[in-house]
Amino acid sequence: MDPSITSPRLFVHAALGPGAGIVATPAQAHHLGTVLRRGPGDAVRLFNGADGEWSARIAALRRDRCELAVGARLRAQAPEPDLWLAFALLKRDATDLVAEKATELGVAALLPVITGRTQAARVNRERLEAIAIAAAEQSERLTVPLVAAPVTLAALLADWPAGRALVVAMERQGAPGVAPARGPAGLLIGPEGGFSAAELDLMGRHAFVVAASLGDRILRAETAAIVGLALMQAPAGV
Repeated sequence: MDPSITSPRLFVHAALGPGAGIVATPAQAHHLGTVLRRGPGDAVRLFNGADGEWSARIAALRRDRCELAVGARLRAQAPEPDLWLAFALLKRDATDLVAEKATELGVAALLPVITGRTQAARVNRERLEAIAIAAAEQSERLTVPLVAAPVTLAALLADWPAGRALVVAMERQGAPGVAPARGPAGLLIGPEGGFSAAELDLMGRHAFVVAASLGDRILRAETAAIVGLALMQAPAGV
């Protein structure tokens, strides 16, 4: 088996090209040397969200520093789904799960939202970015989703771009089922307990909002995010 197929994948910010030298982060150096027991000469794979995926070798490694030598390109950069996930902030573990699974499912952006019934008012953005990077590395996608700063529901709606539908999972509203996304789209998942009457009224004033149902069962917010994303991407083979 080609060792590059099973070698660790690392997300880097530097440009990738044949012969390039890349300095890994201290955390990546620790993971390669201490956790994975890799050493000089071992293969890794690199991606940066723009240049595709490249083979590389560990040129030098010590506890907090790792130098990588880039080889050949393994995969060219390819288009990915233009699907955003907006979600009401949950407790930390549930928010972490949403970030991880949404990344695995290919979302282009993670948009935390503060609603009237939101369970948390703050989020550790750096933590979510690290979770998204790890999930992108594991799932072999070529990009890492944008992780936005939390905004209120009103601000999200006010700044929503023209031409991008926003599918809102609305329970007990008699809405039709979630349809596959056709072009740029977003999915909005509300908090445990659902949206307030005022929030439903606010969303109803925007033409780009599409009410949809995830079925007869009342799902936990993190489950709803996973199910909704899968349904919206079903024809693309998620």
